[in-house]
Amino acid sequence: MKRNKMDFLAQFIAEAGMLKNMPRSGWNVLGIKNPESVADHCFRCAVIGYILAGMERADKFKVLLMTLFNDIHEARITDLHKMAQRYIDLPEIENKAFFEQIEFLPENIRSELAGLRKEYLEQKTGESLIARDADIIECLIQAKEYINYGYPQAEKFLKKSAKLLRTKTALSLWAHIKSDESMLWWEKLPNIKR
Repeated sequence: MKRNKMDFLAQFIAEAGMLKNMPRSGWNVLGIKNPESVADHCFRCAVIGYILAGMERADKFKVLLMTLFNDIHEARITDLHKMAQRYIDLPEIENKAFFEQIEFLPENIRSELAGLRKEYLEQKTGESLIARDADIIECLIQAKEYINYGYPQAEKFLKKSAKLLRTKTALSLWAHIKSDESMLWWEKLPNIKR
């Protein structure tokens, strides 16, 4: 049976949905039960990326796309924690999975996603640095939340990753978040009178 363009689009969308059920494996290594999914991570990463891009006066759309599609390949190869990465050529398998995933997308979409992936991996543009910083900040926030939920071993992640931030806004945002009780945002809501 011949497959048409809509078959490939539907398949790609269904595959992206796999990320909702794909746990972030590094947290499992720390003993965290039921860690966030890759999709959970990508969503907040995109929100952070949008905010950072706006603050840095960068292309918000480009940053959003980089953050949303940065881990799409994990639908095929899973989220591999640092120990597993020691035994494989991670960039090679990530690229192989990514380019197979987008192979049958319409050319304009395929070329845009391929170009954004290349730009992100090269880390030479403001947008790519912002997208990477958004990824790091999201992980830092998640680690802070896990510490607050009773997983003190996530503290190890905080010490290493914060040093990787590169943009002024990301450094400033993280300095504020790490000393703030932002998890209690709901306590700061004004009382609603009925």
